[in-house]
Order: sequence, then structure tokens, then C-alpha cells
Amino acid sequence: MKAVILLSGGLDSSTVLYQALADGCECYTISFDYQQRHRRELQSALAIAQAAGVLQHQVVTFDLRQWGGSALTDNAIDLPTGRSLEEMSQNIPVTYVPARNTIFLSFALAYAETLGAERIYIGVNALDYSGYPDCRPDYIQAMQEVFRLGTKQGREGKPINIFTPLLHLKKTEIIQLGNRLGVPWELTWSCYAGKEIACGVCDACRLRLAAFAELGLKDPLVYAQ
Repeated sequence: MKAVILLSGGLDSSTVLYQALADGCECYTISFDYQQRHRRELQSALAIAQAAGVLQHQVVTFDLRQWGGSALTDNAIDLPTGRSLEEMSQNIPVTYVPARNTIFLSFALAYAETLGAERIYIGVNALDYSGYPDCRPDYIQAMQEVFRLGTKQGREGKPINIFTPLLHLKKTEIIQLGNRLGVPWELTWSCYAGKEIACGVCDACRLRLAAFAELGLKDPLVYAQ
């Protein structure tokens, strides 16, 4: 069974790739260079894809900086740093990129249909402190209906199904799952800051570090702070 996996190179998407492999899928990965601040993640996505032995790794390039609207695509918007987990959970943060997962899933759907794939895996998480609107169960449910209605496969009764194995897991549970699956954390990347060394203070770094610490584990990445 063929599957397309959205792979950013972070903790979540890497765990999802290894879950797809454990599920017995022939894995094809897709990453996105949308001129994001943290394009460093693409190096990790490639490294993870190679380590996992995927059949094909695609990078789709387009430019969301021409619209901005997010701290990840607009240098005029400051990246949040040093925030507590409580502060992160209060509002949808400025790191939300408008319609990003809809764009990503559309590319993945086109790729999957050309392959005759049955599944698309995405590492969305409804319990994460970010509260992104395109990581929630009702959004995934709606996109599944788009997949059914908007493709030849779907109309012929063979819809491409969205798999979200991390949807209801805490970050600590995702790390525990990744440990069981053998995810090479040292190859992954979470930092939003766009440097060659993880900053340790952006929301993504703090969430990751807090989860490893809660489990009594050491994150293998090197951090600036």
C-alpha cells in the first residue's frame, strides 16, 4: 500500500513517517520550500527521508513571503521567544501561516493520486499548545471530504485517506512513540529561528525541550540557549 507523508523534518512529521513504515506502507515523502524563515528544516527532512529509506522524496518550491502574514514568512513580524507553555496556549500565535496545511495537503493529494496511493499521513496535533486551526479534527474531517469529492479516485469509490496518528497525543507521548519506532531524533529539526543552531527559546524549541525534560530524557540536538 502506497502512502505520501508530509515531512517537515520535525519531531511530529518524522514520527509519522516511521509510523507509516511500521504500518507496512511504501513511503513517498513530500516537503515544502515556501521560503520559510526556518528553511534549515529541509536539510533534516532530507536526512530523515534517507535514514528511513523512502522510495522517493519530493521538495515542492513556492513563495509565501510575497504575502507574509506570519512570523515564519514575514521578517517584519517578530518571532515569539521565551514564552511559557501557558502563554503559548492563549491565542493562535503569529507563527500560524495562513492556509498552510490546506496548501500542503493539496500538493500531497495531487502527488498521491499520480502514484495511485491510498493514504496521506500528516503530523497534525490538536493538543499542541499552538492551537493552529488547520491542525484540528474538524478541519481534517472536512479535508477528507474534499479528497473524496475532488479527485478521480474519490469519485470512483477509492478515496485517498488522511491518516493523523498524532492527532490526540501529547508531545511527550509523541516522543515515546518515536522512541518505540526508532526515530533518529538527532536528525530532526524544530527551531523556527532560521539559524544553523537551534535557538532554544522559540515556541517550537521550548515545546520540544519541555517534553524531553518531562520524560527525563536528553534532547540530542545542540541549542544556543
